[in-house]
Amino acid sequence: MEPARNELDEPLGQERPSGDASKHRRPRGAIFLAICAVAVLGVSGTVLLWDRFFPASPSVVSKPAAELPADPASKAEKEEALAQSLTPAVPEAAIVHIDPEASPAASRNIIVVRDPSTIGQNPRIAHLPDRALIEQAEAGPLPVRGADGLRPFDAYARPWSGAKGARIAIVIGGLGISQTGTNEAIEKLPPEITLGFAPLGNSLMRWMQTARREGHEIVMQVPLEPFGYPASNLGRHTLLTGAAPEETTRNLHWVLSRITNYTGVMNHMGARFTADRSAMNPFMEELGRRGLLYFDDGTSARSLAEELALAKGVPFASADEVIDQDRDRGAILEKLDELERIARARGFAVGAGSALETTVDAVSSWAGEVRKRGIELVPLSAVAVDPERG
Repeated sequence: MEPARNELDEPLGQERPSGDASKHRRPRGAIFLAICAVAVLGVSGTVLLWDRFFPASPSVVSKPAAELPADPASKAEKEEALAQSLTPAVPEAAIVHIDPEASPAASRNIIVVRDPSTIGQNPRIAHLPDRALIEQAEAGPLPVRGADGLRPFDAYARPWSGAKGARIAIVIGGLGISQTGTNEAIEKLPPEITLGFAPLGNSLMRWMQTARREGHEIVMQVPLEPFGYPASNLGRHTLLTGAAPEETTRNLHWVLSRITNYTGVMNHMGARFTADRSAMNPFMEELGRRGLLYFDDGTSARSLAEELALAKGVPFASADEVIDQDRDRGAILEKLDELERIARARGFAVGAGSALETTVDAVSSWAGEVRKRGIELVPLSAVAVDPERG
Protein backbone atom coordinates (compact mmCIF):
# COMPACT_ATOMS: atom_id res chain seq x y z
CA MET A 1 0.00 0.00 0.00
CA GLU A 2 1.40 3.32 -1.05
CA PRO A 3 1.91 5.73 1.84
CA ALA A 4 -0.34 8.80 2.09
CA ARG A 5 1.01 11.88 0.35
CA ASN A 6 1.77 15.00 2.33
CA GLU A 7 1.43 18.00 0.04
CA LEU A 8 3.08 20.30 2.57
CA ASP A 9 6.33 18.34 2.23
CA GLU A 10 6.44 18.53 -1.56
CA PRO A 11 8.73 21.13 -3.17
CA LEU A 12 6.97 24.14 -4.78
CA GLY A 13 6.80 24.24 -8.55
CA GLN A 14 7.23 20.49 -9.06
CA GLU A 15 5.01 18.44 -11.36
CA ARG A 16 2.74 15.95 -9.68
CA PRO A 17 3.00 12.27 -10.71
CA SER A 18 0.62 11.20 -13.41
CA GLY A 19 -2.13 8.71 -12.87
CA ASP A 20 -4.58 8.90 -10.01
CA ALA A 21 -2.85 12.02 -8.67
CA SER A 22 -5.34 14.04 -10.72
CA LYS A 23 -8.01 13.01 -8.21
CA HIS A 24 -6.39 15.24 -5.60
CA ARG A 25 -6.11 18.32 -7.82
CA ARG A 26 -8.21 21.30 -6.50
CA PRO A 27 -10.28 23.12 -9.16
CA ARG A 28 -8.62 26.37 -10.18
CA GLY A 29 -11.98 28.22 -10.01
CA ALA A 30 -12.37 27.32 -6.35
CA ILE A 31 -8.88 28.61 -5.54
CA PHE A 32 -9.63 31.89 -7.35
CA LEU A 33 -12.89 32.35 -5.43
CA ALA A 34 -11.10 31.71 -2.15
CA ILE A 35 -8.50 34.38 -2.96
CA CYS A 36 -11.26 36.88 -3.84
CA ALA A 37 -13.07 36.16 -0.56
CA VAL A 38 -9.90 36.79 1.45
CA ALA A 39 -9.33 40.08 -0.44
CA VAL A 40 -12.89 41.27 0.20
CA LEU A 41 -12.63 40.45 3.90
CA GLY A 42 -9.31 42.29 4.10
CA VAL A 43 -10.62 45.44 2.40
CA SER A 44 -13.80 45.44 4.52
CA GLY A 45 -11.82 45.12 7.70
CA THR A 46 -9.53 47.96 6.66
CA VAL A 47 -12.49 50.25 5.93
CA LEU A 48 -14.13 49.46 9.28
CA LEU A 49 -10.92 50.15 11.19
CA TRP A 50 -10.23 53.29 9.20
CA ASP A 51 -13.73 54.68 9.87
CA ARG A 52 -13.28 53.89 13.56
CA PHE A 53 -9.90 55.51 14.07
CA PHE A 54 -10.02 58.12 11.26
CA PRO A 55 -13.64 59.31 11.03
CA ALA A 56 -14.61 61.28 7.95
CA SER A 57 -14.89 65.05 8.23
CA PRO A 58 -18.49 66.17 8.87
CA SER A 59 -18.01 69.04 6.42
CA VAL A 60 -19.08 66.93 3.43
CA VAL A 61 -22.52 65.37 3.27
CA SER A 62 -23.81 63.23 0.43
CA LYS A 63 -27.17 63.90 -1.18
CA PRO A 64 -28.58 61.19 -3.43
CA ALA A 65 -28.97 62.26 -7.01
CA ALA A 66 -32.36 60.56 -7.08
CA GLU A 67 -33.73 63.33 -4.89
CA LEU A 68 -33.04 65.89 -7.61
CA PRO A 69 -34.98 66.32 -10.86
CA ALA A 70 -33.41 64.20 -13.57
CA ASP A 71 -33.46 66.74 -16.38
CA PRO A 72 -35.25 70.04 -15.79
CA ALA A 73 -36.61 71.31 -19.07
CA SER A 74 -36.06 75.04 -18.73
CA LYS A 75 -33.42 77.39 -17.37
CA ALA A 76 -35.78 78.55 -14.62
CA GLU A 77 -36.48 74.94 -13.62
CA LYS A 78 -32.77 74.17 -13.56
CA GLU A 79 -32.11 77.17 -11.32
CA GLU A 80 -34.97 76.18 -9.04
CA ALA A 81 -33.68 72.60 -8.90
CA LEU A 82 -30.22 73.89 -8.02
CA ALA A 83 -31.62 76.09 -5.26
CA GLN A 84 -33.71 73.19 -3.92
CA SER A 85 -30.61 71.01 -3.75
CA LEU A 86 -29.01 73.48 -1.37
CA THR A 87 -31.51 73.05 1.44
CA PRO A 88 -31.02 69.62 3.06
CA ALA A 89 -31.20 69.14 6.82
CA VAL A 90 -27.85 70.32 8.14
CA PRO A 91 -26.40 71.15 11.58
CA GLU A 92 -27.57 74.39 13.14
CA ALA A 93 -25.62 77.56 12.27
CA ALA A 94 -24.31 76.04 9.04
CA ILE A 95 -24.81 77.29 5.53
CA VAL A 96 -25.09 74.93 2.59
CA HIS A 97 -23.84 75.52 -0.92
CA ILE A 98 -22.54 73.59 -3.88
CA ASP A 99 -18.78 73.70 -4.27
CA PRO A 100 -18.14 76.10 -7.19
CA GLU A 101 -15.05 74.11 -8.17
CA ALA A 102 -17.00 70.89 -8.62
CA SER A 103 -18.20 69.77 -12.03
CA PRO A 104 -21.94 70.10 -12.79
CA ALA A 105 -22.33 66.32 -12.57
CA ALA A 106 -20.51 66.10 -9.25
CA SER A 107 -22.39 69.06 -7.81
CA ARG A 108 -25.64 67.13 -8.13
CA ASN A 109 -24.36 64.59 -5.61
CA ILE A 110 -22.11 66.50 -3.20
CA ILE A 111 -23.27 69.16 -0.76
CA VAL A 112 -20.59 71.20 0.98
CA VAL A 113 -21.39 72.49 4.46
CA ARG A 114 -19.31 75.36 5.80
CA ASP A 115 -19.35 77.97 8.54
CA PRO A 116 -21.45 80.95 7.35
CA SER A 117 -18.83 83.38 8.69
CA THR A 118 -16.36 82.19 6.06
CA ILE A 119 -18.37 82.43 2.84
CA GLY A 120 -21.27 84.19 1.22
CA GLN A 121 -23.83 82.93 -1.24
CA ASN A 122 -22.59 80.65 -3.99
CA PRO A 123 -22.07 82.79 -7.12
CA ARG A 124 -23.86 80.23 -9.30
CA ILE A 125 -27.15 80.97 -7.51
CA ALA A 126 -26.40 84.46 -6.18
CA HIS A 127 -29.31 85.96 -8.11
CA LEU A 128 -31.81 83.65 -6.39
CA PRO A 129 -33.11 84.77 -2.97
CA ASP A 130 -32.73 82.42 -0.03
CA ARG A 131 -36.36 81.68 0.82
CA ALA A 132 -35.44 81.07 4.46
CA LEU A 133 -34.41 84.74 4.65
CA ILE A 134 -37.60 86.19 3.16
CA GLU A 135 -40.68 87.38 5.02
CA GLN A 136 -43.77 87.80 2.86
CA ALA A 137 -45.32 91.06 4.04
CA GLU A 138 -47.97 93.45 2.79
CA ALA A 139 -45.27 95.63 1.22
CA GLY A 140 -43.66 92.65 -0.51
CA PRO A 141 -40.72 90.32 0.25
CA LEU A 142 -38.73 91.61 3.22
CA PRO A 143 -35.31 90.42 4.39
CA VAL A 144 -35.33 88.61 7.71
CA ARG A 145 -33.04 86.48 9.85
CA GLY A 146 -33.32 82.76 9.27
CA ALA A 147 -34.65 80.37 11.91
CA ASP A 148 -31.03 79.42 12.71
CA GLY A 149 -29.99 83.08 13.10
CA LEU A 150 -28.41 83.40 9.66
CA ARG A 151 -28.55 87.03 8.52
CA PRO A 152 -28.94 88.44 5.02
CA PHE A 153 -25.69 90.26 5.84
CA ASP A 154 -23.97 86.86 6.06
CA ALA A 155 -25.79 85.00 3.30
CA TYR A 156 -25.46 87.60 0.53
CA ALA A 157 -21.93 88.79 1.30
CA ARG A 158 -19.36 88.37 -1.44
CA PRO A 159 -16.44 86.13 -0.38
CA TRP A 160 -12.95 87.66 -0.28
CA SER A 161 -9.44 86.43 0.52
CA GLY A 162 -9.41 87.30 4.23
CA ALA A 163 -5.82 88.52 3.87
CA LYS A 164 -4.50 91.12 6.33
CA GLY A 165 -3.00 93.41 3.71
CA ALA A 166 -4.31 96.83 2.69
CA ARG A 167 -7.80 96.67 1.22
CA ILE A 168 -10.30 99.11 -0.26
CA ALA A 169 -14.09 98.86 -0.55
CA ILE A 170 -16.02 101.14 -2.89
CA VAL A 171 -19.79 101.56 -3.05
CA ILE A 172 -21.32 102.97 -6.22
CA GLY A 173 -24.94 104.07 -5.70
CA GLY A 174 -27.79 105.25 -7.87
CA LEU A 175 -28.30 102.06 -9.86
CA GLY A 176 -31.72 101.64 -11.44
CA ILE A 177 -32.30 105.32 -12.22
CA SER A 178 -30.72 105.27 -15.68
CA GLN A 179 -31.04 102.03 -17.63
CA THR A 180 -27.93 102.80 -19.69
CA GLY A 181 -25.92 103.93 -16.67
CA THR A 182 -26.97 100.88 -14.66
CA ASN A 183 -25.99 98.50 -17.43
CA GLU A 184 -22.59 100.16 -17.90
CA ALA A 185 -21.87 100.13 -14.16
CA ILE A 186 -22.63 96.41 -13.86
CA GLU A 187 -20.64 95.54 -16.99
CA LYS A 188 -17.60 97.78 -16.46
CA LEU A 189 -17.02 97.75 -12.72
CA PRO A 190 -15.09 94.78 -11.30
CA PRO A 191 -17.21 92.39 -9.19
CA GLU A 192 -15.48 93.49 -5.97
CA ILE A 193 -17.24 96.89 -6.24
CA THR A 194 -20.42 97.04 -4.14
CA LEU A 195 -23.49 98.45 -5.89
CA GLY A 196 -26.28 100.52 -4.31
CA PHE A 197 -29.80 100.48 -5.79
CA ALA A 198 -32.18 103.45 -5.65
CA PRO A 199 -35.69 102.40 -4.55
CA LEU A 200 -37.42 104.60 -7.14
CA GLY A 201 -35.46 103.03 -9.99
CA ASN A 202 -36.89 100.90 -12.79
CA SER A 203 -36.65 97.12 -13.36
CA LEU A 204 -34.84 96.79 -10.05
CA MET A 205 -35.36 93.05 -9.60
CA ARG A 206 -33.95 92.35 -13.06
CA TRP A 207 -30.95 94.60 -12.47
CA MET A 208 -30.37 93.02 -9.07
CA GLN A 209 -30.22 89.57 -10.65
CA THR A 210 -27.82 90.79 -13.32
CA ALA A 211 -25.55 92.41 -10.73
CA ARG A 212 -25.53 89.30 -8.56
CA ARG A 213 -24.77 87.05 -11.51
CA GLU A 214 -21.76 89.28 -12.21
CA GLY A 215 -20.56 88.76 -8.63
CA HIS A 216 -21.40 92.13 -7.05
CA GLU A 217 -22.44 92.56 -3.46
CA ILE A 218 -25.35 95.00 -3.25
CA VAL A 219 -27.03 97.37 -0.80
CA MET A 220 -30.38 99.18 -0.86
CA GLN A 221 -30.46 102.97 -0.66
CA VAL A 222 -32.95 104.41 1.84
CA PRO A 223 -34.12 108.04 1.35
CA LEU A 224 -33.73 109.87 4.67
CA GLU A 225 -34.83 113.39 5.48
CA PRO A 226 -32.20 116.02 4.58
CA PHE A 227 -31.86 119.52 5.92
CA GLY A 228 -34.02 121.78 3.79
CA TYR A 229 -36.89 119.31 3.50
CA PRO A 230 -39.45 119.64 1.89
CA ALA A 231 -37.63 121.88 -0.59
CA SER A 232 -35.30 118.90 -1.04
CA ASN A 233 -37.87 116.14 -1.45
CA LEU A 234 -36.72 112.57 -2.11
CA GLY A 235 -40.21 111.14 -2.69
CA ARG A 236 -43.23 109.93 -0.80
CA HIS A 237 -41.40 107.08 0.95
CA THR A 238 -38.73 109.28 2.53
CA LEU A 239 -38.16 108.55 6.22
CA LEU A 240 -38.91 111.74 8.19
CA THR A 241 -37.91 112.86 11.67
CA GLY A 242 -41.44 114.01 12.56
CA ALA A 243 -43.20 110.83 11.45
CA ALA A 244 -44.76 108.36 13.87
CA PRO A 245 -42.69 105.17 14.39
CA GLU A 246 -45.26 103.04 12.54
CA GLU A 247 -45.09 105.36 9.51
CA THR A 248 -41.29 105.20 9.53
CA THR A 249 -41.48 101.40 9.65
CA ARG A 250 -44.07 101.30 6.85
CA ASN A 251 -41.93 103.47 4.56
CA LEU A 252 -38.82 101.49 5.41
CA HIS A 253 -40.61 98.22 4.59
CA TRP A 254 -41.63 99.58 1.19
CA VAL A 255 -38.00 100.41 0.40
CA LEU A 256 -36.72 97.07 1.66
CA SER A 257 -39.25 95.17 -0.45
CA ARG A 258 -38.04 96.61 -3.76
CA ILE A 259 -35.38 93.93 -4.30
CA THR A 260 -33.85 90.95 -2.50
CA ASN A 261 -30.34 89.50 -2.05
CA TYR A 262 -28.71 92.54 -0.45
CA THR A 263 -26.48 92.68 2.63
CA GLY A 264 -27.82 95.96 4.02
CA VAL A 265 -28.81 99.54 3.38
CA MET A 266 -27.14 102.91 2.89
CA ASN A 267 -28.43 106.42 3.36
CA HIS A 268 -29.57 108.56 0.46
CA MET A 269 -29.02 112.06 1.81
CA GLY A 270 -30.49 112.20 5.36
CA ALA A 271 -28.33 114.72 7.25
CA ARG A 272 -31.31 115.74 9.43
CA PHE A 273 -32.61 112.21 9.97
CA THR A 274 -29.24 110.66 10.91
CA ALA A 275 -28.65 113.44 13.46
CA ASP A 276 -31.99 112.80 15.22
CA ARG A 277 -31.68 110.14 17.92
CA SER A 278 -35.42 109.58 18.34
CA ALA A 279 -35.82 108.95 14.60
CA MET A 280 -32.72 106.82 14.24
CA ASN A 281 -33.40 104.48 17.19
CA PRO A 282 -36.42 102.61 15.74
CA PHE A 283 -34.78 102.64 12.30
CA MET A 284 -31.65 100.91 13.62
CA GLU A 285 -33.70 98.51 15.74
CA GLU A 286 -35.52 97.33 12.62
CA LEU A 287 -32.24 96.83 10.73
CA GLY A 288 -30.79 94.86 13.63
CA ARG A 289 -33.89 92.68 13.89
CA ARG A 290 -33.65 91.84 10.21
CA GLY A 291 -29.90 91.18 10.16
CA LEU A 292 -28.93 94.02 7.82
CA LEU A 293 -25.84 96.23 7.56
CA TYR A 294 -25.92 100.03 7.60
CA PHE A 295 -23.51 102.01 5.41
CA ASP A 296 -23.07 105.73 6.03
CA ASP A 297 -21.86 107.61 2.95
CA GLY A 298 -19.90 110.01 5.14
CA THR A 299 -21.54 113.22 3.94
CA SER A 300 -22.79 114.34 7.38
CA ALA A 301 -20.45 115.05 10.27
CA ARG A 302 -23.42 115.09 12.69
CA SER A 303 -24.55 111.53 11.92
CA LEU A 304 -25.28 109.29 14.93
CA ALA A 305 -25.31 106.22 12.71
CA GLU A 306 -22.17 104.52 14.00
CA GLU A 307 -23.04 104.91 17.67
CA LEU A 308 -26.62 103.68 17.28
CA ALA A 309 -25.82 100.92 14.80
CA LEU A 310 -23.28 99.28 17.08
CA ALA A 311 -25.61 99.70 20.07
CA LYS A 312 -28.40 97.89 18.19
CA GLY A 313 -26.19 95.06 16.86
CA VAL A 314 -26.13 96.39 13.29
CA PRO A 315 -22.98 95.81 11.18
CA PHE A 316 -21.62 99.22 10.27
CA ALA A 317 -19.30 100.85 7.75
CA SER A 318 -18.78 104.46 6.71
CA ALA A 319 -17.10 106.12 3.76
CA ASP A 320 -13.76 107.84 4.20
CA GLU A 321 -14.16 109.71 0.92
CA VAL A 322 -16.96 110.61 -1.47
CA ILE A 323 -14.96 110.15 -4.65
CA ASP A 324 -17.07 112.15 -7.11
CA GLN A 325 -18.31 115.28 -5.38
CA ASP A 326 -16.17 116.94 -8.02
CA ARG A 327 -17.14 115.10 -11.21
CA ASP A 328 -13.89 115.82 -13.03
CA ARG A 329 -12.01 112.61 -13.86
CA GLY A 330 -8.76 113.96 -12.47
CA ALA A 331 -10.46 114.90 -9.18
CA ILE A 332 -11.98 111.43 -8.91
CA LEU A 333 -8.59 109.78 -9.44
CA GLU A 334 -7.11 112.03 -6.72
CA LYS A 335 -9.78 110.80 -4.30
CA LEU A 336 -8.97 107.21 -5.22
CA ASP A 337 -5.29 107.92 -4.54
CA GLU A 338 -6.32 109.25 -1.12
CA LEU A 339 -8.14 105.98 -0.43
CA GLU A 340 -4.91 104.14 -1.18
CA ARG A 341 -3.02 106.26 1.34
CA ILE A 342 -5.65 105.63 4.01
CA ALA A 343 -5.65 101.89 3.31
CA ARG A 344 -1.87 101.63 3.64
CA ALA A 345 -1.90 103.60 6.90
CA ARG A 346 -4.96 102.00 8.56
CA GLY A 347 -5.29 98.67 6.75
CA PHE A 348 -8.50 99.52 4.90
CA ALA A 349 -10.42 102.41 3.35
CA VAL A 350 -13.94 102.92 2.06
CA GLY A 351 -15.13 105.15 -0.79
CA ALA A 352 -18.59 106.14 -2.00
CA GLY A 353 -19.67 107.39 -5.41
CA SER A 354 -22.52 107.50 -7.92
CA ALA A 355 -23.16 105.59 -11.12
CA LEU A 356 -22.10 108.49 -13.32
CA GLU A 357 -20.30 107.69 -16.57
CA THR A 358 -17.14 109.55 -15.50
CA THR A 359 -17.09 107.83 -12.10
CA VAL A 360 -17.61 104.35 -13.54
CA ASP A 361 -14.88 104.84 -16.15
CA ALA A 362 -12.41 106.24 -13.60
CA VAL A 363 -13.01 103.50 -11.05
CA SER A 364 -12.82 100.77 -13.71
CA SER A 365 -9.42 101.90 -15.02
CA TRP A 366 -8.06 102.56 -11.51
CA ALA A 367 -9.15 99.12 -10.29
CA GLY A 368 -6.94 97.40 -12.83
CA GLU A 369 -3.90 99.30 -11.56
CA VAL A 370 -4.45 99.29 -7.81
CA ARG A 371 -4.08 95.51 -7.59
CA LYS A 372 -0.61 95.80 -9.10
CA ARG A 373 0.28 98.10 -6.21
CA GLY A 374 -0.53 95.40 -3.67
CA ILE A 375 -3.97 96.55 -2.56
CA GLU A 376 -6.96 94.23 -2.56
CA LEU A 377 -10.39 95.39 -3.65
CA VAL A 378 -13.04 93.93 -1.34
CA PRO A 379 -16.83 94.09 -0.90
CA LEU A 380 -18.34 96.38 1.70
CA SER A 381 -19.08 93.51 4.11
CA ALA A 382 -15.35 92.80 4.36
CA VAL A 383 -14.66 96.13 6.10
CA ALA A 384 -17.82 96.41 8.21
CA VAL A 385 -17.65 96.40 12.00
CA ASP A 386 -19.93 93.58 13.14
CA PRO A 387 -21.10 93.72 16.79
CA GLU A 388 -22.24 90.09 16.65
CA ARG A 389 -18.76 88.85 15.81
CA GLY A 390 -16.91 91.11 18.22
